[in-house]
Amino acid sequence: MDANATLRELLEDVPQVGRLEWIGLRPARREGVVVVQSATLVAGRGLEGDRYARKGGKRQVSLIQHEHLPVIDAFTERSVTPELLRRNLVVAGIPLAALRRLRFRIGEVELLGTDRCAPCSRMREALGPGGYAAMLDMGGILASVTRGGVIRVGDEVRALGFPEP
Repeated sequence: MDANATLRELLEDVPQVGRLEWIGLRPARREGVVVVQSATLVAGRGLEGDRYARKGGKRQVSLIQHEHLPVIDAFTERSVTPELLRRNLVVAGIPLAALRRLRFRIGEVELLGTDRCAPCSRMREALGPGGYAAMLDMGGILASVTRGGVIRVGDEVRALGFPEP
């Protein structure tokens, strides 16, 4: 380990390569999530067919870590599915928290991690008492789409580094 590595170098060092496990679209507020095998992402907007794509902004895409689902499940004593958590993408094999400030690629699409995705008050409704608390620091990340295209379940997820200044 390099004791002289800068914080930037440490944050940019994401050797893992992940996999897209699940895709969900939220067509409208309080409507059920539509599970799909592929989706089109539009630069500066988000996922076609998702309600947040109409707005753009920092909530263009929401991602959650596949490895966190069993933990949330254990805390809520409930069978947790991605649909209940209302995120767009479930990713495995790469630490999403590390991508929060980085550019990354899923298949042919490029994204920029913009923020943590905090749980909303609906998590208590979806997961029962304690559902909100169970998701603290496990809600995933938000990302903006910098290069659009099509993603598919099974696509590789790879860190690309910090954005150019």
